[in-house]
Amino acid sequence: MEVRVFNNQVEKALRILKRKLSQDGIMRELRNREAYERPSDKRKRKQKEAKRRKFKTVSW
Repeated sequence: MEVRVFNNQVEKALRILKRKLSQDGIMRELRNREAYERPSDKRKRKQKEAKRRKFKTVSW
């Protein structure tokens, strides 16, 4: 991943970088890895995410 800075606009480049990281899901993964997650909680989270993805793809 690459973000270029033009005309010393570092703030704008940071915003673009944060947006790219959040779209890729990297920030969410980092937040999840900050603390230990019990195997039962991990299993529940994965089932919940799968359910959300399933309903997201269903066309009504």
